[in-house]
Amino acid sequence: MHSKSIVQEKTTCYHCGEDCNEQNIQIEEKSFCCEGCKMVYEIINQNGLCEYYDISENPGITQKIKIRAGKFDFLEDQSVQQKLIHFSEGVQKHVIFYLPQMHCSSCIWLIEHLPKLNKGIVKSQINFPKKEVTIIYNSDSVSLKSVVELLSEIGYEPYISLNDLSSSKIKKYDKSKIYKIGIAGFCFGNIMLLSFPEYFSSGNMEDTGLKTLFSFLNLGLSIPVFFYCASEFFVSAYKSLKQKFLNIDAPIALAVLIAFIRSIYEITTFTGAGYLDSMSGIVFFMLIGRFFQNKTYQSLSFDRDYKSYFPLGVNVIYGDGKEKQIPVSKIKVGDRIKINSHEIIPADGMLFMGKANIDYSFVTGESLPVEKSIGEIIYAGGKQIGSAIELEVIKEVSQSYLTQLWNNDVFKSDKAEQKTSFIHAVSRYFTYVLFSIAIVTAVYWSINDSSRVWNAVTSILIVACPCALLLSSTFTNGNMLNILQRLKFFVKNENVLERISDADTIVFDKTGTISLQSQSTIKFDGIELDARQQQLIRTIANQSNHPLSKAIVTHLPFQRSLSVKNYIEEKGKGSSAIIDGESIKIGSAKFVLLERSTLSEDDGSKVYVSINNEIIGRYIIKTKYRNDLENVISSLKPNYTLALISGDNNSEEHKLKNIFGDKTELLFDQHPQDKLNYIKELQNKGHKVIMIGDGLNDSGALQQSDVGIAISDDINNFSPGCDAILDGKQFNQLKQLFDYCKKEKSIIFGSFIISILYNIVGLYFAVQGDLSPVIAAILMPVSSISIVLYTTTLSSLFARKIKT
Repeated sequence: MHSKSIVQEKTTCYHCGEDCNEQNIQIEEKSFCCEGCKMVYEIINQNGLCEYYDISENPGITQKIKIRAGKFDFLEDQSVQQKLIHFSEGVQKHVIFYLPQMHCSSCIWLIEHLPKLNKGIVKSQINFPKKEVTIIYNSDSVSLKSVVELLSEIGYEPYISLNDLSSSKIKKYDKSKIYKIGIAGFCFGNIMLLSFPEYFSSGNMEDTGLKTLFSFLNLGLSIPVFFYCASEFFVSAYKSLKQKFLNIDAPIALAVLIAFIRSIYEITTFTGAGYLDSMSGIVFFMLIGRFFQNKTYQSLSFDRDYKSYFPLGVNVIYGDGKEKQIPVSKIKVGDRIKINSHEIIPADGMLFMGKANIDYSFVTGESLPVEKSIGEIIYAGGKQIGSAIELEVIKEVSQSYLTQLWNNDVFKSDKAEQKTSFIHAVSRYFTYVLFSIAIVTAVYWSINDSSRVWNAVTSILIVACPCALLLSSTFTNGNMLNILQRLKFFVKNENVLERISDADTIVFDKTGTISLQSQSTIKFDGIELDARQQQLIRTIANQSNHPLSKAIVTHLPFQRSLSVKNYIEEKGKGSSAIIDGESIKIGSAKFVLLERSTLSEDDGSKVYVSINNEIIGRYIIKTKYRNDLENVISSLKPNYTLALISGDNNSEEHKLKNIFGDKTELLFDQHPQDKLNYIKELQNKGHKVIMIGDGLNDSGALQQSDVGIAISDDINNFSPGCDAILDGKQFNQLKQLFDYCKKEKSIIFGSFIISILYNIVGLYFAVQGDLSPVIAAILMPVSSISIVLYTTTLSSLFARKIKT
């Protein structure tokens, strides 16, 4: 009987790793702690997903606590579903859930394979830093309730809060860290106070009764520190050891454990006062350091995810029919907004006017447009294909949702994610070396001076913790991304910073990129236009988001738009429509079927106009180029190969050659596909290409390039295919912005060197037993804070060279 009991204590659950003390349920020699874990294994096994258990040992979540029947019945309520569903088109629904149980790569692997567990689930995509999953499912095949029940059955019950659905579904702030710091600080302070007599008497207190009393009082105060305050270090270390991996909490946990056990031994055997002051100090200062790190990282994440992230503008229509462009972040429920052709819809709205033909490929990957009738709901992320429409906003803009669209796998090309973090690998080997040094030091001092063993070993385990190494990359990239955001250069992620650093070629678009259409001079060359003709031309130009169309709208007097039918816009060519019963076209000469022109030639971009297939003239738009364009180009020439590729004609080729130089390749009359092919040719020759365009006719080229940058001049030209968005006002700082991105590697390298030097100096004193563990515990978070200050200060100093 006794032997059997011992065997059961050593049996762990194949699924979750918990002890099978109460019962030992077996399938094919695999033991499970409960029926729940067994059921999850059977689900995974039946669907051929047992690779889940190969990624890490015992990766699952314990199922001992059963989910009560009917717990998710509230998800059958339509009003609840509307609040939870982010997107709905036909039978396809999109939901985002917060999964607090996610902790390792096995979790990611299993959750992203949900479509194999239920065929009604189309896709499951993880955002691991935020512990969120985006699930796309077919409502004809599976209900929202069934999706949540499936997640719960495999151990990942979503955290659903219907009280705060408008914001991120992250749980409320965890105050336990504050409680732990408070308790650890209280106990540490009192232990130090009760230890003063021991300090001042050099361990030779005459009153043994008081000495014993103070020692046991210290022991009592240390118990909540050890079992509650330090618990997160032990849990983290235990999980890493279960997966046969040493994380950065392992040496911390070992140091606390050694100090606590040694102290209990000395106090209970009356051979000393122990190291409870050091142990509680270690925990207290480590918790403070962690709290500071977490708060700073959360601040970085908050800035990146929830502030007004893109420089998007949207036209709001007021009662008098006039339009005003405002930032999308200021849109309110009830506003009437106008969406031009090929514009992204920034907020959920009800179609108020016009014919909607929505391309939801940004959301679903399906490029076939969907027609919507007046009164139907149109979701954020769709793109209007056709004439301008008006929407009444029913839900405020969610910038985090636009951010998610920007990072959607639908738009990810084969751009290499070059930045693989070598720091994590270094920290792992650093931990192995650290344990080796601790063992060698312990052996050495146990032979030569046993009184120094505990001080030396615990100091080594604390002072050389590789936390600072991990902070180097995280805080450098996070702070640089935030600074670039303040400089109106919105970079998608840290990988883009490295790709900018590696680039050797920059390709510019012309219209809306290096030119300022709002400040161009416009004249009409043709018959004298009457008020109706002007109204027709303004109406069709007002449907498009193209810079030349915008310039024409600005040039013509304000008039109420007429009814538009059969609107078609061909990128790089022009637009056609039936307006108030008349056929009208604007665009290139070839597009409006002009075989031969007798109109006078002139420099500038030309937009031809025909009404009822009769050419009535053309707008000649003389380009106003961006301020300091010549200086920007001349500053980039020494470090980059430059090229210009434009859909416009070559009427301004001579002027552009004076700006770019004779050696720069200038290509005109290029269609969107031509631009993409040109980028591809450069890449095939081994070049790393930055494409800078306006986000309209350049979306393919922006996505194909190594770094695609869309220029924004207070217009809605957000392109999910791009890697960064630059405010047009910052164009003159382009060289300085690129130089700043290149500083990333040098800052990380510098902080890495500081951390290594710190560890070498700390270890030098620690191995000699001359460094108190409590001093080591103070120095460890100081090291981490110094890395944060270094990266923050240096990245901020480099940014001062860039004008805002």
